[in-house]
Amino acid sequence: MSKNRINKITSTFVPITIEHIDTDQIIPARFLKATTREGFGRNLFRDWRYENDDETRPRPDFALNKPQYRGNILVAGQNFGCGSSREHAAWAILDAGFQVVVSSFFADIFKNNALNNGVLPVTVSEGFLMKIFALGPDETLEIDLPAQTITITSTGEKESFEINNYKKECLLNGYDDIDYLLSIRNDIEAYENSFIP
Repeated sequence: MSKNRINKITSTFVPITIEHIDTDQIIPARFLKATTREGFGRNLFRDWRYENDDETRPRPDFALNKPQYRGNILVAGQNFGCGSSREHAAWAILDAGFQVVVSSFFADIFKNNALNNGVLPVTVSEGFLMKIFALGPDETLEIDLPAQTITITSTGEKESFEINNYKKECLLNGYDDIDYLLSIRNDIEAYENSFIP
């Protein structure tokens, strides 16, 4: 299934300063029974968002419950996505409306799951992350995937980030792995035909 394209994104962001956020905190195991990708966003950070799993009792101190925080960029403390390898964590983040997650370190399996599901993980230095956390709720970040840069809009401070070239092309074009293969079908056929006498 094709995903939304990511090119340049300028948005306010939701800050979660907690470090070592594991995939069970991102989407608790009791919500993994669904067979489709839709609906997981409702339960993103469920145990941190609500008192005693009661949606009528949101925790007022949690960022996702604060009306001043909005946007399609999630900014989190270091070692984001550690723990089990559940792909549902990326599904929940995307379904909640986030296209980008920014952190100073991502667990490898989460990072790959995010890239495979149309979520861009942007790794920044610890110092740059702290500058983002110090910003007010109306400040914006610019994510430029073609240039591989993240910029604090108000100050112009910028860092570069790394991304696998194949995954970059997939995100720019909204491809999953099958879409990508279809996009180069003619090249594949030409290569195969080169072996036919």
